[in-house]
Formats: sequence, C-alpha cells, structure tokens
Amino acid sequence: MPFADLPKARIHYALSGDPSMPALVLSNSLGTDLSMWDLQAPSFGKDFCLLRYDMLGHGRSSVPPPPYSVPQLAAVVLELVDSLGIDRFDFCGLSIGGMIGMSLALQAPVRLKKLVLCSTAPKIGTTESWNTRIETVRTQGMKEIARTTAARWFTSSFQSNAAQAVSAILSVVESMDPQGYIGGCCAVRDFDARTMVSKIRVPTLVISGTDDPAAPPADGHFLADHIRGARYAELSAAHISNIEDSSRFTREVLSFLSN
Repeated sequence: MPFADLPKARIHYALSGDPSMPALVLSNSLGTDLSMWDLQAPSFGKDFCLLRYDMLGHGRSSVPPPPYSVPQLAAVVLELVDSLGIDRFDFCGLSIGGMIGMSLALQAPVRLKKLVLCSTAPKIGTTESWNTRIETVRTQGMKEIARTTAARWFTSSFQSNAAQAVSAILSVVESMDPQGYIGGCCAVRDFDARTMVSKIRVPTLVISGTDDPAAPPADGHFLADHIRGARYAELSAAHISNIEDSSRFTREVLSFLSN
C-alpha cells in the first residue's frame, strides 16, 4: 500500500475502486488502523473510489510527538485527499474518526457530500479519564490498554462467538506506537463540539451501538437531534459497530450514501 508524503506527516493509505466513481473516505478509531474496514471494503469498493488511511500516529503512518488535536487530524485528511486529486467526497468515521468528520463538516463543509458518524459523540469521556489512560500507557504500555479494550469495544457474546476477529483487532492495539496512541487520546480528550454540531449542514447519518459504553445511544441521539435532517440507526453492537454488526452497518451506510 502506498504512502503520501504530506507537509508535516507521512500517511499510509489504501485506494481502491474506479477513480471515476464518487470518493468515499473511511477514518478509523483510536488504536486501530485501516484494516478495521476490511469487512466493508469489498462492498464499498463496488460503488466508490474507496480511500482508507492510517490516522496520524497510527498503523504505518508517521508518529509525531503528542499532543494531537481533532482539527489537526482533519487537516491531514484534507491534505491527503488533495494529494490524490480528490475534490469532494463522502466521509465515514468511527469514534475519533467521527470527531474528525464533525471537524471537517464544520471547517470545510464544501468538501463533503455526505457524512456518516459512527459510534461517536461530540464529547467522549472526561479530562480525568483520558489523563488516566494516558498515564497507563506511559507507565504500563500498550499491552495493558489492549487487555482492557475488548470489554469496551465488543459485547461479551461477540467476544465469545468471534474470538478470532476480536484477537485480530486487539493485536493492532497492542502493537501501536505508544506516542501515537497518546496523541490520539489527547485529541479526543480536548474535543468538545456539543455547542457546535447544530451548525453542521452536511447530510448526515448517525450510527450508534445499543451496548456501546464509550459513545452510547444517548450520544447518537444528541447528534441526530442537533444536526438538521440527520438520520439515525442503532445496531446490535458495542463500540466497534462496523465489525460486530458488519452486515447491517454496511447496508445502512450504502443505503444512506446511495440516496
């Protein structure tokens, strides 16, 4: 997979599908890489020129020293699509990826066609909870983060019935550069768009997982209620809804983007 050498970062990405088709950008969650979209890529690639990328500090992208900010991460997306000659695009982001989508919709709405906000919220967690997690990474490393991640990301039944899928994504978490993860934690910690999301005018779909402890359905309803004309869908999943309820996730996104 190729790399884009941007002004302040080297970003690892995957581009698939016919370049003449509409562009769709997928943005991963904190602690993962572009492989988290493997279940969606075949279906999305039939209708879109599909761009997946490793967020700054994640996967094979460069790891500048923290802290990072959500607007900074959104600016990287714009630099990436510009480097690939993509003008307007649909955007689908999960968790911090959804925050990046909100930032894009607020700062560069003319670039977006439609927006999908998944398992996300205008404010996730507290300053104290994120600082505690950052300190855990600094003192105990990513193995400790990976050890406690499954309970937040997947329901107990999915952990039992799809152990291989859970193990695969947790291995990505465990192998992350700690500084990149800390940078992402800082970005989520400092992002609060609760008073701003009502200004979003991009057509939006909000997807929540019924059992998501990080961004529960109440957060999804907040977004859908405050973004004019937004649609809402709730899946049988915890936080990583595109993996736990992958078939319905794919259907909901494709239905929204195609209409």
